[in-house]
Formats: sequence, structure tokens, C-alpha cells
Amino acid sequence: MKGEKKMKIKPPLVALAAASILALSAGADAAVEVQCPGDANGDAIPDSVVNGSPNPEFRPGVKCMHITAGDGYMRMGDGRPMYIFGFKDVTGVPPEMVMDEGMLGASMPAPTIAVNEGDQFYLTVTNVGMMKRPDLFDPHSVHWHGFPQASAIFDGVPESSIVINMGASITYFYNVVEPGTFMYHCHVEATEHMQMGMLGNLYVRPAQDRLANGTSLSGFTHRTGNKYAYNDGDGSTYYDVDFPIQIASMDPVFHAASESVQPLPFALMDDKYGVLNGRGYPDTINPASLPAMDENNNKVSQPVSSLVTARQGQKVLLRLSNLSVTRFFTVATTGVPMKVVGVNAKHLRSSAGQNNYYTTSSLNLGGGESVDVIVDTSTLQPGTYFLYTTNLNFLNNNEEDFGGIMTEIVITPA
Repeated sequence: MKGEKKMKIKPPLVALAAASILALSAGADAAVEVQCPGDANGDAIPDSVVNGSPNPEFRPGVKCMHITAGDGYMRMGDGRPMYIFGFKDVTGVPPEMVMDEGMLGASMPAPTIAVNEGDQFYLTVTNVGMMKRPDLFDPHSVHWHGFPQASAIFDGVPESSIVINMGASITYFYNVVEPGTFMYHCHVEATEHMQMGMLGNLYVRPAQDRLANGTSLSGFTHRTGNKYAYNDGDGSTYYDVDFPIQIASMDPVFHAASESVQPLPFALMDDKYGVLNGRGYPDTINPASLPAMDENNNKVSQPVSSLVTARQGQKVLLRLSNLSVTRFFTVATTGVPMKVVGVNAKHLRSSAGQNNYYTTSSLNLGGGESVDVIVDTSTLQPGTYFLYTTNLNFLNNNEEDFGGIMTEIVITPA
């Protein structure tokens, strides 16, 4: 049976080879194929027990996820529907239902990927095609930006990697070895597909989070439940709550051309909408998913809030990234000091072991850059503060003022 064959994939090298073969065969069969060691029914969730008995193929440390690639719509801060390409999380969905779930299911941003250092991560991607553009047969891929790939075949760059044809599935394998804030995106026709919305938050929690209770390192003692941005050994990147926030920008003329089968104005690309996690202010501070749209057959396409909340005294980790294909952005706060502890998924520490952290109220991020900052709220009074761009032409929702790249940091009393 297909499920039994998938469960027999064990070592990483075997997984790499098997995934390559499956990718090629899936293109021919146009079938939904999920690889996840220990998964007995193809829903990308490892099963520790099968038919009442322990599953011999189940392995701790294996994490799986299944996403689809296709098209859909999002709603901008001024109410305008925007045609997009995107990914959708279908983890837990039976294989026979994946196509229905994925069609017009594009979300912005893409589903957040959060894994632990040391995980063996299997990411299956199924290309469900473009429902509004049936003339397009675009392949898709996933590029884990900045990740040290064991094999170029999984890097997502079309010139050297596998890509996913319409109706096909590919399972990427990652041996997760470095903590920090990364990001991911489609790398096929990257300027177009990224402009159209195939962008997502991705971060790796360090092994230090899972030390035994009472473990002493360099003068600090780890306690169960403590969380850190990096394996710092001194507790200097400790935080209580974290929020991934991704910057992007969009050109409505380019999106409209993609929807209406017009020539794409690459050289004239001029973004008018700036978004945080796929939303413009004030939608950024809505803690719930934005309402599903009729254009999406009532599927939610903007599930991720950018509202930052904490109790006074807590430390907040902001995982900031920029995947705009056209702009550098400067983000700033109103009276909130930000301690930078990591840049581009690298701990700010010298080879001699010196912490090179610095405190600032503004940050510059180019496309493809990420920054990890810690906000210590013990020095802040309860109230509402702002995180916003100083690119003033992006503090709006196109022609509507007072929107765009801005969110709130709400500190409540301890």
C-alpha cells in the first residue's frame, strides 16, 4: 500500500533520494503524494499508534507539513480585492481532499513554518494550479532563504533544483541545524511569484530551549519553559513571547495584469500597498483572521495578525523580515528600545564570544533580510506604542491615508 511504502523511508539520505524519485513520478501521475515517516494515512501527521499498536515507523524529532500552491484573493486595507498567488496549509487534510482545499486557497502571508533545531523536517508541496488563470501552467517551489541545504536539489532555485508542476507533489527534506529567523518564498519566476504573494514567515527555535531543567551554562540556569532566540549560553536572548512580522509590498497594476491576462509591467513595477503579515493598518491589529472572501469561495486568505501584546515586565522577541521585491524599508518604534541580537539568522556574537548586541529605535531591512530584536517591557509604561515604517509613502493603503506598514505594541499592566 502507498501508506506502507511511505512509512519505510528512514535515513535522511534515503529520504533525499526517494523524494527526488517521487517528485519525478508525481509529475507524470498528477497525484497527491505525501512523504512523512510514521504517517499512516497521508495527512502529513506522524502517527505514534496505528490500529491500537505502537507504530514502529514513528520517530521523535520528525516534523511534517503539507502546503498547496495556487491562486486566490486577499483584501487590502482600503477594501480592494487583490488577485494573488500563494500557499495554503493542508496539514491534516486527507490526500483525496487536498486539491479541493487548495484551489483558491492562497494565503498571504504563506503558512508560518516554526521548527526546532535538530528536527528532521519534511515539507510536501502540491501544485493545485491557477483557478482564475487556467491558461497558466506555472510550476512552483519553496526556497528556504538562507538555509544551509544538504543538497541543491531542495533549494527551490529552478536552475539547480526540482520544481513542482501543476497537479504534482514534491516533498522537501531539511535537517534543521541552525536557529534564527529565516523566511521562505517561491523561487520560480521569483520577481513575479514573490510580487504576487508567495512569501512566508519561517523560524527555528534553538536547542537551548529544550535543555534539562536546572542545566547551568556560563552563569545562568535554564528552567523548563524558558525560551531563547539563540543558543547564547548566558541567557542574554531570553524572551517570554515572540511575534513573526514580515514586510511586503504590492503593485495593484501588476496584480490586475496577472488576473486579466495582460503583459506584465516588470520594468514599471510600482508598489502602492505596504503590508505586515499580509495586512495594512488598521487590519494589522485585528487579532483574528480577516473575514473570508466570496472571491475565494469563502476560504480565509489573511489569517496572521501583526498585533504585538505583552504584560509589563515581559520580554518580547520580534522576528522581523522583509521580502519586498522592490523596496528597502526602515521600521521604527515610538519610544520602544529594540535590542538587536540576530541578523539574517546569525547570532550577533564575535568569534571570541563577545556579544555584539546593540539597542536602536529604527532598523533598515532590504529584501531578503531578517532581524531578531528583543523588547524589554519592564522599562515601559502600560499603553499602546507603534511599530511603523519611516518610508512615509507606505503609511497608507494606496490612495487611502493612515494605513499601510504600521501595527501596535500593546503593553498591559503586570
